[in-house]
Amino acid sequence: MLELKNIHFSVSTPEGVTDILKDVSITIPDNKLIVFTGPNGGGKTTLAKIIMGLVQPTSGQVLFNGQDITALTITERAKLGISYGFQQPPRFKGITVHDLLLLSAGEEKLSKDRCCQYLTKVGLCANDYLDREVDVSLSGGEVKRIEIATILARNSSLMIFDEPEAGIDLWSFARLTETFEQIHRQQEATMIIISHQERIIQLADEIVVVANGGIAHRGTTEEIFPLILANTMGGCPVLDKEENK
Repeated sequence: MLELKNIHFSVSTPEGVTDILKDVSITIPDNKLIVFTGPNGGGKTTLAKIIMGLVQPTSGQVLFNGQDITALTITERAKLGISYGFQQPPRFKGITVHDLLLLSAGEEKLSKDRCCQYLTKVGLCANDYLDREVDVSLSGGEVKRIEIATILARNSSLMIFDEPEAGIDLWSFARLTETFEQIHRQQEATMIIISHQERIIQLADEIVVVANGGIAHRGTTEEIFPLILANTMGGCPVLDKEENK
């Protein structure tokens, strides 16, 4: 179980201190698929990075399975079973796709069949990609899919994906959503997915609307998704309600 307690994050700017997150508290049970959504700049990615340890909160606590991990490094959190997929994944000249899968799986050897399973789930063929370097020769969408395959190979208990649909073609996106459904159906991991994509949002057990540095609303897909859709007709009732408090 993941618990965020009174998370606050602020940055200093020439104009003064800006609050990015304001006293955010949320509990996420095991084996749930949670989608963080909301307007750009609302704090979704910052919240996800705090969970992974990419940034440290100004105040507050992050607890994972009852352990306070607020001060732990990224590596220490990864060893506990937390993985993170970037919106724009890094490239590694001189490192092949097979190398990355091997490192992620934490094994000395990884059969081609196993590699093929991970890559197929994100719409890639092992024969075409295993020996390729993860460098500028790959498109942004290819690098994104390879990163997601490494997260699957890691077999983490908490997987965080920052806009996994970005830069991926429609066919590969369909395969990706099928993978998310399969992981969720088999109760293999907790997933936090930052997304604005309707098909991913509809997979969620719960939608968390992050706006203005806080949790604007949280509820089931049936409760929240119709309100989000209303945003296409004007203002979003969820966010408008919060702003008028």
